[in-house]
Amino acid sequence: MSKYRPFNSIPIENRTWPNNTITHSPIWCSVDLRDGNQALPIPMTIQQKVDFFKMLVKIGFKEIEVGYPASNDTEFSFVRKLIEENLIPKDVKIQVLSQARESLVIKTMKALQGAGEGVFHLYNATSPVQRKFTFNKSKAELMDLAKEGVKNVKKHLPLAGNTKIQLEYSPEDFSATEGDFAVEICSAVFEEWKPTVDNPLIINLPSTVEKATPNIFADQVEYFIQNFNKKNNDAIKNGLVIISLHNHNDRGTGVACAELGLLAGASRIEGTLFGNGERTGNLDIITVALNMFSQGIDIGLDFSSITDIATNYTKFTGMTIPLRQPYGGELVFTSFSGSHQDAIKKAMRAYSEKNDKDAPWEIPYLPIDPKDIGREYEEIIRINAQSGKAGAAWILEKEYGIVLPKGMQSDVGNAVKSRADFLQRELSSEEVYTVFKTGWLNTDSKLKILDVAETHLDSSSEKESVLCRASISYNGEVYAVGAKGNGPLAAFVEALKQTPVPSFSLSAFHEHAIGSGSDTDAMAYVELTFTDGKKTWGSGKSSNIGRAGIKAIVSAINNY
Repeated sequence: MSKYRPFNSIPIENRTWPNNTITHSPIWCSVDLRDGNQALPIPMTIQQKVDFFKMLVKIGFKEIEVGYPASNDTEFSFVRKLIEENLIPKDVKIQVLSQARESLVIKTMKALQGAGEGVFHLYNATSPVQRKFTFNKSKAELMDLAKEGVKNVKKHLPLAGNTKIQLEYSPEDFSATEGDFAVEICSAVFEEWKPTVDNPLIINLPSTVEKATPNIFADQVEYFIQNFNKKNNDAIKNGLVIISLHNHNDRGTGVACAELGLLAGASRIEGTLFGNGERTGNLDIITVALNMFSQGIDIGLDFSSITDIATNYTKFTGMTIPLRQPYGGELVFTSFSGSHQDAIKKAMRAYSEKNDKDAPWEIPYLPIDPKDIGREYEEIIRINAQSGKAGAAWILEKEYGIVLPKGMQSDVGNAVKSRADFLQRELSSEEVYTVFKTGWLNTDSKLKILDVAETHLDSSSEKESVLCRASISYNGEVYAVGAKGNGPLAAFVEALKQTPVPSFSLSAFHEHAIGSGSDTDAMAYVELTFTDGKKTWGSGKSSNIGRAGIKAIVSAINNY
C-alpha cells in the first residue's frame, strides 16, 4: 500500500521522557473563545463569548485566548468589551492571535490597549506541505517572514499602551515540520525578540494534525528542547522560554500526546473544554486536568460542578457532549454490567464505612469519586437486561432503604432483568421498586390474610407466649385458624398447619428498620424451605415488626 506512508522516527539520543513522571500541573490556557469558536457551525455571539469567558475565569484559567481581533469587527469588539468593561481579573492574561503581516499586528495591538497583561500569539506555517502548496516559499523565506513578524510586534508595542505584552510563537504545523527546521525558525524568533526571565517567550508546538503515535510526538518535543537549548545557551532551562503544547485529536490520541509531551519537557497546555475544535477537535483540557487530579495532583482548576459547566458549554456553543466523554459524559459514572455493579456496590459500602474523606479512593471501575466533580452516586448503577443482582439491590437500598439479604438478591435481580428484557430498555429506580413491590410486597395470588389478631399470654416461663388467631383465604377457600408460639411469627406459622398450605420450615429470617422517628417501618425477609426441597423468599413491610414477618411468610408462600 503506497498511498500512505509511515511517519519517520525521530533521531533523538538518550531520550528521558519514558522515565519521567508528571508531578505538577502545567500552565493551562483555554483556547475555547478562539480555536474552539472558529470551529462552531454557528459562532458564538459577543454576549455568549462574554458569558463563556466568565465561566473560564470561574473555573480558574489564568491564560485565556480570546480571539483573533484583526480578523473582523466582531472579534475586535469582543476584546475591547472585555477590557473596557473591566471584565478581566488582574491575575488573568488574555491572549490574542495574529499572523505576521504589519497591518494585522497594528490592529491587534490596538485591541490590547488597557488590558493589563496580554499574550500576543504570532504564528506562521512551517511544514513542508504548507511551504509547498499554501505559500510556495522556501525555508529561508519563512524564516524572514517569522523575523519580520517579531519586528512588527516590537515596532508597534506602543499601540498597546501600558499593557505588558508577552510573545508567543507557533511554528505551524510543528508535528509535520522537520525537527531541525523547527529549532532553526524558533531560534530566529528568540534572537529577534530577546526575552527575559521576567517576560519569557512562549514557544508553542502545535500538533495541528496528528501524524503519528504519541511516543513519536514526545520524541519530537524532547528533540526540540534538547537542540534548542544547545543552540541558545540553555534558554529553556534558564527560564527564558516556556514550551507550550497545542494538540489536536485527529488520531484520537490528543490527550496521550499532551501527557507524553509534558513528560518530554513542556510546561504549558492549550486546549478547550470537552475538546471542541476543528475536525476531531482540540485537546480536551478537562480530561488532561482530571487525569492529573486522579493522581493526587493539584490542578488549579475547579471542575467540582462539571454538570453545570457542561450545561453552560452546550448553551453557549450549541454543541452536544458525547454520553461517554471522559468525566463529563452522562454515562461515565454508570455501570450496566452485573459484575461491575456488584464490585462497585461492595467497594462503595466499605469506603463509606471508613468515614474518612482523605481515605485512598479504591473503587473498581471508578477512577475518581464522582462526588468530587459534582456527580451523584445514584448515577453509578443503572438497570437494564444486562444488569446483575447487585444493581437492583443497590437501587433498592440507596433509593428506598430496602436492604435485601444476600440470598434474596438473585431472585429480585432476575425479576428486574426479566422486566428490562421484556421492555427492551433501561428501568428507572421507580420501576425497579415496582418489580420488587409486585413480586414480594403485594402478593396475594394464593394466600390472603383477611384478619389477624394476637394476644400475649401471661406465663410464668421466661419464654414469651403469643396466641395468634387469623382468618385467611387459600386458593379461594376461607379458613379460621389459631395457635400459640413464642412470638407472633411462630404462632402464625403454627396456625397455618391447620390449612392446606404446603408444609415448610423457616430457613432464614432477616429484619431491619426503614425510615426514622414516627415514620419508622419494619422490613422483614424470610426464606422458606418446602418439603419438596424448593426454597422461596418473601418480604413484608409494616409499622409492626411482628406483622412485617407475617406478611413476609405470606409473600414467600405465594412465591412457591
